[in-house]
Amino acid sequence: MKIILVPDSASRSSRCVKTRNMVIAALVFSVVIPVASAIGAYKLGVSQISYQPDREQLRLAYVQKTLESSQLDLKEAEHAVEQQLDLLGRRLGHAQARMQRLDALGKRLTSMASLETDEFNFDSEPGMGGPAGAVTGEQDTTELITALNTLQYTISRKKDELEILEALLMDRDLQSKQYPKGRPVQDGWISSGFGYRNDPFNGKRAFHSGVDIAAKSGVPIKVVAAGVVTTSKVEPGYGVTVEVNHGKGYSTRYAHVLESKVKAGERVERGDVIATVGSTGRSTGAHLHFEVLRNGESVNPRKYLRASL
Repeated sequence: MKIILVPDSASRSSRCVKTRNMVIAALVFSVVIPVASAIGAYKLGVSQISYQPDREQLRLAYVQKTLESSQLDLKEAEHAVEQQLDLLGRRLGHAQARMQRLDALGKRLTSMASLETDEFNFDSEPGMGGPAGAVTGEQDTTELITALNTLQYTISRKKDELEILEALLMDRDLQSKQYPKGRPVQDGWISSGFGYRNDPFNGKRAFHSGVDIAAKSGVPIKVVAAGVVTTSKVEPGYGVTVEVNHGKGYSTRYAHVLESKVKAGERVERGDVIATVGSTGRSTGAHLHFEVLRNGESVNPRKYLRASL
């Protein structure tokens, strides 16, 4: 019996395929996988690097944040300084305004007190001087505020003092204006004095409560003190009469006048013309009967007539 061997091509092909697959697998494990691993590792490292900021970037971000914070602090400080300067400016303006009022008050008091304007001149700086002192350094804001507070207190105190002085001077001036003094008729002479005399109509001894000043008819009669007219009418024996109340218990009477120039209730100042010389009432000729009354009692007018204006 003859045995014939026939080559098995299918089996050989199968073996070749298996061998090739094994080679490819070996290549994959030996080359592809390591390369893929390397690539993955690289990508992972790159991704990690991209998510981790650089130190310089961190330092720059910190500096930028610090700068922004400093700018905010600077703006707040500037705002605080501006507010402080505005406050100081307002206080300084207030002090200057009060100083101007004090200057005006000083001028008025100088005039009221009849002081020399050369000595108390409120339009110019007072004379000051002396050698230069040692410089102690620049004045800070706290010292400036303290000095300003002291100045304001001084101005307030001086203002109160000057206002009290003004009130006293005004009261003195008012009393002076209310005090009868001077002649009611400039051109005239005393024809009959104060006190007991022989009555010109009956020759009997009688009390004369004022002085008679002879003058031409129609000559102006001036009030000798400021006051309020209480009477402007015809009185028995006195004829046309004007009486003025000056306050402080003083009043004056102007009788036998030709014409009254004022009405009851009218305010008059010293030197105002209130009537004219006449011969009305119980009179022998043109003259002014002038009386000064203190607390309702007639007093001798001579000392008031001699008093200087």
